Parts: sequence; structure tokens; C-alpha cells
Amino acid sequence: MSGSIQLPPGAGPATLPSIPRQRTPSWAQPDPLDELATRLADFIAAAVHPDEIAALLESDGLSDDQIRERYGVKNSFALAETLYDRTPRRYPEPDGPLHDPWQTGLLGCLLRGVVFALPGLAYVLGAPLMTGPRDHDLPAGTIPLLAGALVGWTWNQGLAHRSYSWLGLGDRRGAKRSLLLGAPVGAVLGALVAWWVALPGDLPGAAFATGQSLYLAASTILLVLGRERALLLALLPMATGGAVALAHPMPDAARVVLLLGSLAAVVVLGSIEVASAVRAPKGRGELRDQPPRTRSRNSTMAPPISASLPYALFGLGTGTLVLHAALANPLTAVALTLSMGPAEWLLHRFRSASLAGLRNTSTPKAFWRTTTRTLTQCLTAYLATVLALALATRIDPSAALLLATVLWTGLLLQSFGAILTATAVTCTAALAQTTTLLTHTGGTPWTALTIHGTAAAAQAALVCALLGRATAHR
Repeated sequence: MSGSIQLPPGAGPATLPSIPRQRTPSWAQPDPLDELATRLADFIAAAVHPDEIAALLESDGLSDDQIRERYGVKNSFALAETLYDRTPRRYPEPDGPLHDPWQTGLLGCLLRGVVFALPGLAYVLGAPLMTGPRDHDLPAGTIPLLAGALVGWTWNQGLAHRSYSWLGLGDRRGAKRSLLLGAPVGAVLGALVAWWVALPGDLPGAAFATGQSLYLAASTILLVLGRERALLLALLPMATGGAVALAHPMPDAARVVLLLGSLAAVVVLGSIEVASAVRAPKGRGELRDQPPRTRSRNSTMAPPISASLPYALFGLGTGTLVLHAALANPLTAVALTLSMGPAEWLLHRFRSASLAGLRNTSTPKAFWRTTTRTLTQCLTAYLATVLALALATRIDPSAALLLATVLWTGLLLQSFGAILTATAVTCTAALAQTTTLLTHTGGTPWTALTIHGTAAAAQAALVCALLGRATAHR
């Protein structure tokens, strides 16, 4: 029949011929940017700043070369800005309760501040026992004590960072193993340096510095593992004896017993805490209840030792600044040490409020205003605390306030991840103050005030530069 459709052989009346599938022309291929925006739509829509998107792209392993080839923009920041501009803002509420890792109690932070300050009473008990020669017009035993303290603070600051890195991975046993191996090394290094710099005949000073090194190592274990109350109980006999010695004479034998008793208690408690890392076979312990995939990931994500070096140097810089303040007036170091408890709590408050600001603000400018207001409140509260302690101890408030600003802004930069910057500023300030002391070129209090003021201004400017970056608050 003319004009009819010829059916293939065996086809029934209901069978229709197949229609060739349309091919998409090459010029109509989907836009890679659209595909990426669709895939990351929820994250992009909830981002407060393009930097958040850039951090996600970099964490996915996208290099700048790949970005230029696939998406036609020069780098991850340009791609993040493009995605941010083309995606409307929306902030979905989470299904469950909000996770805030910066929530902490004031009482616990105050307890840590007290624990930091109590060892100072050990020097009250030990001072009459120092019978060695004087050096540079300093009391007997000062040189080995200062050298051992600086080594201990430096080493244990780096050790604490490495152990906290393991805890952040959920591997408590890994943290204990780090402390088990690192704490004795720090104690030995501190003791060796103290004996090396001790003057001939300064046996009491070197022996006291050895005990100091043992205490710093053991107390680091207890503080990292959250055993502040146990450390406080171990220090109470020594602290009570030191307080009594301030008002009444005490036999030397009683001083030695109190010092060695508290030191032994702290060392034993620290050893008990890390003993489980020796008893548990490798691959078991605290990780035994985790899924196999989590255990495997944690075991291959061991923090590199080099990552802890800046934190160790930060401890050296801040420790040197505090020691200079203690040489000028020991009560300044006491006030600053007591303020570390409120400083830690206010730092956590600031970071917690910053996370809330990320959720509750919709523009970078609004987020910057929120964090600036919170920073002003927290820093003012901390400096008010330091001022109250300075007035209570009758020390120069200006010196204490400037150094406190250096310490708190340094800790804030550290929590932002800008540890290299904080370390550079504090170590430079410490080097400048040490140089003026050794060369006798800056013996006036104005020299220290100038150095501390410059460091405080530099770190405050760096903090302000990071306030508006959402990625710094993650």
C-alpha cells in the first residue's frame, strides 16, 4: 500500500518502529560549574563567607591547575566566590542538637588556674634550702631553676599539643602513649640542662630543679588527660606547708618532706594514668569499641611531630616573657598565673559565640560585627580580672595588663590556627627582652613596657584581620 509504514518481519500490528535517540550536541554539554553548584548546594547556601567554600574545595583535593582546566577560573578562591555569588543564601536548621566543642564550665577553668599557681608555693618552701653561691646578683639556685623551667615549658607545650591531637582523633590510648614516651624525656632534658648550668657547689639548686622537671612532666600528663582534681589533691600538702611557711618558721626537714611528698604523689598519679597504654595490646584499648573503619583511619592519621614544634616554641616565648616579669616582681607572675583560669574560660566563650555567629548571621559584614563585639567583651573581662589581681597583689597594673594582652591574644591566634604568627611575635618579644637584659641596654621598666606594648599591638592587629574569616572560627 502506497505511503504505508513497512513493519519489520514478525512485527505485530501493535509494534512501532524504534525512534533513533537524540544526541546532545557538544555545545549543549552541562556546565561543570552548574554540576558542582548542584552537588554542593546545601553547603554553599549555608556558607557565611566564600572562604568556607574554598576550604571545602581544597579539602576535596582540587588543585589550582585542575580548577583552571575544569572550571575556567584561576584558583580555589575565585571558584568559591563564583559559587557563592550564584547560590542564594539559606540556613537550614540542623535536625539534632547543635554541637559546640567550645562549651566548658567556669569552675573547671578556675580550678586549672589554681593548679597552675599552687606550685609557686613550692619555691616558698624550697628557698631556705638553697645554700649555693649567688650569680648575677640573683638568689642561690635561680639559674638552674630558670633553665630547667624553660626547657620543661618548651618540651611539655609541644608534648601537650601532640597528645591533644591524638585526643582530637578519638584515640585516647595514642595520647597516653605520647605522654608515656615524651614526659620522661622532657624530665631528663630539664634536669640535664639544670645541672649543666648550675654553678659549682650549687647542689641544692640543681636538685630542686630536677624535682621541678619531674613535676612539670607528671603534671602535663594529668592536665592533658583532664585529671585536675587529682593534681590539686596531690599539691595540697605542699601548698598548705608553703602557706604556713609564709607566716611561721618551719624546720628544713619538714620542708623537704612536704616537697618530696607532693612530688611523689604527682609522679605516681601521672604514672598510673599512662600505665594503661603499656598494658593494652596494640590496636586495642580505648579504640576497641570503635568501628573498624574509624580505627583504621585514626591509626593512619598520626599527627606529625613537626606540627608540634611551633607550639613548643610558643611555650618558650611566653615562658620567657613571664620569667622576665617574675625576675622584676615575682607577684606579677603570680597574678598572671592565677589569671590563666579565667583566660581559658573567656577564650572558650569567645570561640563558642563565634560558632553561634556563623549560624545566626547571613553576611560577612554582620559576622565581623558579631565577632568584634564578642572579642571586645571577652578581652575587657579578662583585663578587668588581671587588673583586680594586680591591685590585690599591689603590683604595677600597666606591666601586668600589657603582658596579659600578649598572652591572651597569642592564645587566641593559636586557637585560630595562626600558631606560626603567634610564635613569631612572642619569640621576637622574648628575644628582645633577653637581649636588653644581657647587654644591660634596657634596664628600665619602660623597656619591658615598650616590648610588651609592641607585641600586644601586633597580635591585636592580626586577630582583627582574622575576625571576619569564617574558616578561622571552624
